[in-house]
Amino acid sequence: MTIKPDSAATPEHRSMGDTVVELLGLYPALHGLEAEVAALAPQALAVAAGTVLFSENDPCKGFPLLLEGEVRVSRNSVDGRSLELYRLVPGELCLASSAGLFRSQPLAAQAVATRATRLLPVPAAIFRGWLAQPAFRDFVLGLFAERMADLTGLIDEVAFQRLDRRLAAALLGRGPELSVTHQELANVLGTVREIVTRLLRRFEREGWIELARERIRIRDGAALRRLAEAG
Repeated sequence: MTIKPDSAATPEHRSMGDTVVELLGLYPALHGLEAEVAALAPQALAVAAGTVLFSENDPCKGFPLLLEGEVRVSRNSVDGRSLELYRLVPGELCLASSAGLFRSQPLAAQAVATRATRLLPVPAAIFRGWLAQPAFRDFVLGLFAERMADLTGLIDEVAFQRLDRRLAAALLGRGPELSVTHQELANVLGTVREIVTRLLRRFEREGWIELARERIRIRDGAALRRLAEAG
């Protein structure tokens, strides 16, 4: 993990004991590694929303264990488009970081904190040493397999599902009114803002949604669901 020099990262000001208890609660596989975790606890950081934790092609210098907050991991294209791969929350492991550490290769994705986030960066050498512990190794490999299954599903969506269905699905389950920009939706879907805007205007003409500045009001959720679930 490489937090950018211009990002707002500050040391945590909680007691070392509290941080260790939090980590063991979120990552039970760390039991048996309490001494190592306690030694690292003072290095816990607090970062603001929008902080870039690492970028594509950065060397992977460590592994982030999240204590609080959320991190968006994405891939960017040369024309500026962004495709969200997954969201990282406390108790989970970052696939991009683990892949970089396993293979000693540059990172293949970008990670940005979506809200105020607390994390413990684990140096690469220590992370590799922890993998010698069966419980931690099984935990990492299990979550690695789960994340790969998620990414396989994402590939299927991008490759085989129509964009209008994916957009309809992205609008559902978030309440009757969404505070979101067209660009943010484009980032989630891995497309460009102009295409999302055209589709949203079509949905509005159909009477399914109502558009306002950075807000979308759902008027006919049933119609959106029928589109999202269409074969």
